[in-house]
Amino acid sequence: MGNCLNSSSAKVDATLNSRTSGISKGDSKTSSSSGPSSMTISNYSGGSSSIDSICTSRSEGEILSSPNVKPFSFMELKNATRNFRPDSLLGEGGFGYVFKGWIDESTHLASKPGSGTVIAVKKLKTEGFQGHKEWLTEVTYLGQLHHPNLVKLIGYCSEGDNRLLVYEYMPKGSLENHLFRRGPQPLPWATRLKVAIGAARGLVFLHDAKDQIIYRDFKSSNILLDVDFNAKLSDFGLAKAGPTGDRTHVSTQVMGTQGYAAPEYIATGRLTTKSDVYSFGVVLLELLSGRRAVDKEKIGIEQDLVEWTKPYLGDKRKLFRIMDTRLEGQYPQKGALAAATLASQCLNIEPKSRPRMSEILAELEELQSAKNDSKDHRMGSSPVPRSPVGHRQRRSTPLGSPLNTQRQSNTQVV
Repeated sequence: MGNCLNSSSAKVDATLNSRTSGISKGDSKTSSSSGPSSMTISNYSGGSSSIDSICTSRSEGEILSSPNVKPFSFMELKNATRNFRPDSLLGEGGFGYVFKGWIDESTHLASKPGSGTVIAVKKLKTEGFQGHKEWLTEVTYLGQLHHPNLVKLIGYCSEGDNRLLVYEYMPKGSLENHLFRRGPQPLPWATRLKVAIGAARGLVFLHDAKDQIIYRDFKSSNILLDVDFNAKLSDFGLAKAGPTGDRTHVSTQVMGTQGYAAPEYIATGRLTTKSDVYSFGVVLLELLSGRRAVDKEKIGIEQDLVEWTKPYLGDKRKLFRIMDTRLEGQYPQKGALAAATLASQCLNIEPKSRPRMSEILAELEELQSAKNDSKDHRMGSSPVPRSPVGHRQRRSTPLGSPLNTQRQSNTQVV
């Protein structure tokens, strides 16, 4: 699920040779990463309640009795995943292990592998970083929120010490895996734009709801893709009710993932929807560059994607320097520049100057629908030449899981 992130200063340095937390989203069992780490820091403590907003007015019993999610027995999920066998393992994150399973579409009882409905089962580690609070928050929000761009929670298990969550299975895995793993075929420009639009729609739904919700952990590993590359937001363990009445923000313990959290939120613990907007800007940069928000394998300023890209975002002559070389120049210059400009606006150091997610979505949709003029059809400049005929990159089989295989160690920063 989510991670705790905080610091005595806005800049945080942590051990990053770890694996991602949250719903796992890849199908292979192992992979390495230099991506952002989980962090927990306790120098700031806000006035957050144990469960937020729609949680506070309902007891745990009421939450778990929701007709929108099915209570599973531990034995049912054990059978659905073939006794949590190693060959059913999809990945491991901060919450615990994630397994692939099959259930009957009508009865929701376990079915034979290859028949029925495919599910992803997340099983809490009793000794893990995540706990019952995050598990219940996930059930609370996804048990009530329904939108095409939010992952569907099918059910849960709360039996003894066992805490499990059952999700729809997302065949194309996570955006993170497609952007940063070497195996999959690089996402073309049109698909990247489509993913950005889908993710933006999910955030607009949350921000513009009657009872506003701040996602608080927007990142590429939490964006899952269906068979048609439609994006869905997953992992609501850190979701937070937005401010009400005359309040301008929510004061809370700082939680999230290094590289994605807004600087003012890290510094003060004041959370607003503009915190999500900042995180969206970081993911836009990842889509443009094919680089992680934080990458300790890089040197100097290039370790920090936001800082490295700043000088290039508004310069059409220099933008190619940060564009993903795996695109091989196959992107519209005007479209890329517009997306880069939008990312820069999202990353404005002043939260009030950042656009609203509804405004961001409108601009992205305009980019998608705009008919490029003849000049825009020319390929963007790229320092990497296109592969010669006969030497094109071999296509790789897409990931068959919505889950991220990367683990992420929990690093305490003092």
